[in-house]
Amino acid sequence: MQHVLVTGGAGFIGSHFVKRLLRSDTEARVTVLDALTYAGATANLGDAFLATRLAFVQGDIRDVPLVDRLAADAEAIVHFAAETHVDRSIAQASTFMDTNVMGTQVLLEAARRHQVSRFVHVSTDEVYGPLPTGTADEHAPLRPTVPYAASKAASDLMALSYWRTYGLGVCVTRSSNNYGPNQHPEKLIPGFITTLLRGGRVTVHGEGQHIRNWLHVEDNCAGIESVLRHGTPGGIYNIGGGTDLTTREITARLLEVCGLGWDRVTYVPDRPSNDIRYSMDWSATAALGYCPAWGLEDGLARTVAWYRQNPDRWAPLLRATTPSLPHSALSEAA
Repeated sequence: MQHVLVTGGAGFIGSHFVKRLLRSDTEARVTVLDALTYAGATANLGDAFLATRLAFVQGDIRDVPLVDRLAADAEAIVHFAAETHVDRSIAQASTFMDTNVMGTQVLLEAARRHQVSRFVHVSTDEVYGPLPTGTADEHAPLRPTVPYAASKAASDLMALSYWRTYGLGVCVTRSSNNYGPNQHPEKLIPGFITTLLRGGRVTVHGEGQHIRNWLHVEDNCAGIESVLRHGTPGGIYNIGGGTDLTTREITARLLEVCGLGWDRVTYVPDRPSNDIRYSMDWSATAALGYCPAWGLEDGLARTVAWYRQNPDRWAPLLRATTPSLPHSALSEAA
């Protein structure tokens, strides 16, 4: 791919993907389109922000003229830009529908007009809803339970409709819970880490029995790149392969890495629609050559080390004006 437009490329997963793409493809040019909301920062791109092969544009995916201009020069679009936080979606559902569904449609329409050859739409395992038992493959029904997941399911269907109706080269990826360096502290793992490093107490919903698959962000980006290069248009690709843990188990791992005990944990009543378990089959992505490389022990240790070493990156985010959200059993994928 000679020129790739990456939306949300200054966010957590998007910035890791941009850096990976610039490393893996020395011919690629990348344009990042990011609104730089509370969840995005050019600092996430590190040295890549200054690379001659990267162009950065601050803007909104709902800006039709801007998106049209950028799509006109792109061979491929990788679409990360989205509102992603579950608790925020419960409080502000309309924002999620506007950005995640309408913003996606603006991008798809621009890609159709300019005959962009590849469009990778990045989504989440939450669209499948809770699975007390069993595993969801790519053909499983969609049963989202919260506004965030519903908005992503709707945008998935919109993207796939552009393949079926117009022949646009769309692929959809659905990943499990990501973690790693420079993730916003509203999410569970960085929220727990930053709270513990500041001497605070973390909160766990219910009895901490909610099960999530924890996937290092670099593994997710490897899967997305595989889909970008080798995915079949119209295909859906689950990206998992991390470690399945209950919230109590992931809390125990983080306490151990931080050298702390259970006296730092408070249990609180469960929230509405806190799905008990997610589980995906990712054999379709494995068939493209994807193989997760990060073990949880090493991944968590390096993630905690990053937050220890970079308080200047996350402390200002905690001081920013944001909703009061407890760090607990959130089902985030981004």
